[in-house]
Amino acid sequence: MFHFRSSTDIQSPSYAARRDISNLEEMAMSHSTETVVRSTPSQHEKPFYSDSLFINAAEIFQSIHVEKPPDKILVKYGRGRGPSVPRFKDERTQRWSYKLAFNALKYQDLLENMLLDSGIYPFGSLSDDATSLLVVMVYDFQDRKFQPRLVPDTEEYIPEVREIENYIHSYKTKLAAALARCRIKYDALTIDYILPEIVRSQERRAFTIPLYAWVNTAKISVVEICSALKMEGFNKVNSMADLEGYSFCADENCKDVLAFPPNLKDELANMELFTNYKLIFQDKSQSLAVHSVSTLMNLDDDIIVTNMYSGLTVAHMSTLTNQYTCNIFVCGIKSASKEAELQDFFTHMECKNVKLLQETFTDIHPTDPRFHKAKVILLQPHCSGSGVSDPVEFILNEHGDTDLLQDFSQGSVAEEKLTSLSNRQILEMVHAMKFHKVQAIVYYTCSVYKEENEDVVNKALDFRVNENKHHAYRLSPPVVPLCSSSEMISASDKFFKVEPSDISNGCFLAVLTRERDPSEAVSVKDVLARAAAKGLLEGVELTKHSKRDERKKKLKTSGQKGASSTSVSQAKINEFLNRESLIGNAKVSPSRTRSEIPLHAANQVNNSNQLKKSIKQTSSSGTTVHGNAKTKNSLSSMSKVFEKQTSTGKPKSEDKLIVLKPVEILLPPVMLPYFNAPGNKVRNPPHPYYYRWSGLKTSSHGSLVSSLSIIGKSKETFPFSVVRHPRPWL
Repeated sequence: MFHFRSSTDIQSPSYAARRDISNLEEMAMSHSTETVVRSTPSQHEKPFYSDSLFINAAEIFQSIHVEKPPDKILVKYGRGRGPSVPRFKDERTQRWSYKLAFNALKYQDLLENMLLDSGIYPFGSLSDDATSLLVVMVYDFQDRKFQPRLVPDTEEYIPEVREIENYIHSYKTKLAAALARCRIKYDALTIDYILPEIVRSQERRAFTIPLYAWVNTAKISVVEICSALKMEGFNKVNSMADLEGYSFCADENCKDVLAFPPNLKDELANMELFTNYKLIFQDKSQSLAVHSVSTLMNLDDDIIVTNMYSGLTVAHMSTLTNQYTCNIFVCGIKSASKEAELQDFFTHMECKNVKLLQETFTDIHPTDPRFHKAKVILLQPHCSGSGVSDPVEFILNEHGDTDLLQDFSQGSVAEEKLTSLSNRQILEMVHAMKFHKVQAIVYYTCSVYKEENEDVVNKALDFRVNENKHHAYRLSPPVVPLCSSSEMISASDKFFKVEPSDISNGCFLAVLTRERDPSEAVSVKDVLARAAAKGLLEGVELTKHSKRDERKKKLKTSGQKGASSTSVSQAKINEFLNRESLIGNAKVSPSRTRSEIPLHAANQVNNSNQLKKSIKQTSSSGTTVHGNAKTKNSLSSMSKVFEKQTSTGKPKSEDKLIVLKPVEILLPPVMLPYFNAPGNKVRNPPHPYYYRWSGLKTSSHGSLVSSLSIIGKSKETFPFSVVRHPRPWL
């Protein structure tokens, strides 16, 4: 029976080297104890690995393990890489399976040395096809302090897993000793120190980065989400530094993104807000790209998304663009099953403007008529993902390439692979610039390598400038609000960079806009929509009508009211004009009856008679004892003009009348002096009066009545002692 000491008894690897070989298992215990201290149960509770989970992890490891040269192969993995993706019971099982396989991949060399040093490999009855299962179970065994697994009675029993588990337990002491010797060889206090520094930093950040989730505004508003979280017992804090316990805070860059403590992932995933697709888990860097696209859009613009690993980014963009009634074209959906899966997801998300295309982006012709309204392209090429802190979450959430896990486990990307990625990125960027209708390109990667970021953009710009100097692209400043922390975001050289930190993954963002033709004009509606998207019009109601529209509406309403109020008087006037026309016709030709006069001639006579009679009545009613005859003459001149207009227009047929064009005559201001009653002194009125004759589009009768009513109203304001100047405009 072994007696274990605490981890504080072992101060350094040199001390461990002087211990007897019988105490080597004690060093394995020190590793496990320190790991538990680093990952406290409140933050990272160790999951229970079932038999089926071991099988899934073994299949994943079989497909991602590092294949060594033939002359260096000591441990054989049997049948090559697994062709099929394992089936998982739920997302939690999937995440745990991938994390177990990825941890085994990071320590593949160490685990193989343990198998060879302990003598557990090779084993006669164990085939090479089961080597992957053996490796992942050995990793879990040493991570559990070399203690047996407590399996519930209700757990599924898989004979292959139980056989290998019993086989490993029989080599418990030898495995612990082999691990201790490996630590001494690498001078490592724990096995974490065997990994490259960049990988260890990546692991530390993965434990501290908050959980980010964006609000599905197609279903619920941000304010309602915050209220619902408070009802669930969460407290809203002001900054990321205050995130602890059941709390959340709003992101500084994206107003529809919330942050939660990293230890609440499983608990939050079971809440109704997440199961009903009202809150969606996704890394913040993806939201930065989506908001960059939304701020560049005009009304009714379409968007092209070049690649889609998952539907999360497209769904987020759809929720931000529903109000603009645009279409989002997603390229490269070749599988029918994948298309059905995405359509079902978008239905649950209430995203109605997503169009899935089978063609890859580079196979689409730039002049395709389907994209005549496309103005923005979101270019998300395959990249190394070197800015990501949690590779497993990145691969699962974005459905990335699992082969990237090898690069993540080493902390670097091979130069040949990096060159291949950058060449592919330049090709897609140049192809995006060929779409003549497109006005902006948002280039996004989650890489920290310059070869995939600045170099790609600069090379693509140089290539397009040399090929076509007309309507070339240029770099534009970042279009998302910057955080106050200068250490996190660098916006130099018009590139938007986020360095990996304890609160965010790293990413790169570049916005390229086409140089506009000077002849092209931007409408006011588009400018207001763009300003509203950037948050510059907070508190301003865009649907509010302008003053000009309000005046037009007011005039229209008043015109309708005036028409209804004058309908009775108009009927009386028509009756009077009919009687006068009969008398006038009788005087002109006693032998000619009215029935012999053409219809249009009668109308013209009626109009002229109406004008004469109305002007005569108005002038006589508005004239005082000292009235001036020149005012009557001026009104008579108006009537002559009106008669000339009505007499010159001859209709082509008797049943068709000519509609007169509205005429507006504005006379000079009339300065009318008047006397005081007691002193009989002359003084000027405080405001000049304008005589205005406005012709309406309805009829001559209406125009006459309206203009005369205006004149009559203006004259009613004068006292009876008004003395009119013979020439008022002088």
